[in-house]
Amino acid sequence: MDRRFFLQVLGCGCISMGISSCTTVPITERKQLKIIPESKLNAKAAEIYEKVKEREKLSSDLNKLNEIKNIGKRIEYSISEYFERSNIEDPTVGFDWEYILIDNDKVKNAWCMPGGKIAVYTGILEVTKNTNGLAAVMGHEIAHAVAKHSVERASRSVLLQTGTSIIDIATGGKLSTINRSTGMNTVGLLSEIGIMNPFNRKQESEADYLGLIFSSLSGYDIREAPKIWERMKESNKGKEPPEFMSTHPSSDNRIKKLNEWMNEVTLNYPPIKQS
Repeated sequence: MDRRFFLQVLGCGCISMGISSCTTVPITERKQLKIIPESKLNAKAAEIYEKVKEREKLSSDLNKLNEIKNIGKRIEYSISEYFERSNIEDPTVGFDWEYILIDNDKVKNAWCMPGGKIAVYTGILEVTKNTNGLAAVMGHEIAHAVAKHSVERASRSVLLQTGTSIIDIATGGKLSTINRSTGMNTVGLLSEIGIMNPFNRKQESEADYLGLIFSSLSGYDIREAPKIWERMKESNKGKEPPEFMSTHPSSDNRIKKLNEWMNEVTLNYPPIKQS
């Protein structure tokens, strides 16, 4: 299928939904589409977060959990203070911040759900190594919530589903025929590799940039950020999928970008004194 035709039909079919729903990401000012109510997504995230707390084994390491909470509080404060000083609406208004440490050394991950629900896995601690490293990871995850990436991703998913139906009708059901004959969601695969994966990589890169800013505003040493990805690359022993098939930029690209942003962020986003 011609990719340009796919995008044109998708765009024409969904433009009426998107015109009144375009906003911009704070700081980066990238235009984004949001047609899913944020409040609904936040409420759903809170429900899922409670289930995670029930299902997962929570760490008994109170010192590390308190460190996570302290870092979170510093980032919370600096974000709100920065937007107030900049006379910009605080995107975290309405967040119900919460932090947990999950006892799972096999998972090198952390995440922040819409609305400020954060989890850190003990496995990531061998990569972060220190407070500045942990702040860099948390800053990145919090950036996803600040930039409303989950809302944007859900909105795009709705548009892709709508667009696929429109294309199927426009082609006389040829897409359904292809899917049945191949036994796979051909359009879904094409849209994932050609549209969603590049878009997700853009979000990840944006979260890297915003996370660097939030860490700097909070008084942490942002020079630790590229070191994390050097350690992550070493930990993964080079086992990364080709970038075009991945939802994340490669470790090498992340390291390169973080180093490129270092001076700008240091100069333009100095630490905000904590009250």
